Amino acid sequence: MEGERPVEPQRLDPPAELNKIQHFAIITTVSAIEKSVRSATAADMAAIASIYAHYVAHTVATFDEVAPTADDWRRKRDDLTGRGLPFLVALAGDEVAGFAYAGPFRPKPAYRHTVEDTIYLAPAYTGKGLGSTLLEAVLAGCAEAGARQVVAVIADTGSDASAALHRRFGFAEAGRLVNVGYKHARWIDTLLMQRPL
Repeated sequence: MEGERPVEPQRLDPPAELNKIQHFAIITTVSAIEKSVRSATAADMAAIASIYAHYVAHTVATFDEVAPTADDWRRKRDDLTGRGLPFLVALAGDEVAGFAYAGPFRPKPAYRHTVEDTIYLAPAYTGKGLGSTLLEAVLAGCAEAGARQVVAVIADTGSDASAALHRRFGFAEAGRLVNVGYKHARWIDTLLMQRPL
């Protein structure tokens, strides 16, 4: 009609409730993936090597500067399981989403009842509870193997996630080693945590 202004198109944002529902559905879908933990097999070593290689190349979470090969991991698994210690993988569906193991804390014989734990998750699976699942299983395996103390040596990456995980499982801070590592052009501290079994 003459004299009327044209109607401007309006941007319609979905209601906040809809955004919450969509977000919840995504979380539910991720959470619905079947998660399990089992002993690592030789067939898992390529996935373990790939997960760890990410941390070697892109983070200071490990002081390794060259990523071990799948064959290196196979030898490590064989050595640790030969000692009766746990070497585990976390699965999300059929995919290896992380791994954990316990190894001797130090090589001298008097340390034989003390182990050091190690946990790494594929970047896509961090923050989904798999670290807790792995740590719980590793601690059970350590107790079954006769270990009396478990030590965690945690690189100061700037994130508290690993230390917080260990605190939830009863680890206490035992000390800090200052500037003991140098990687990616920075000095790195390590936090020592300990838990009796």
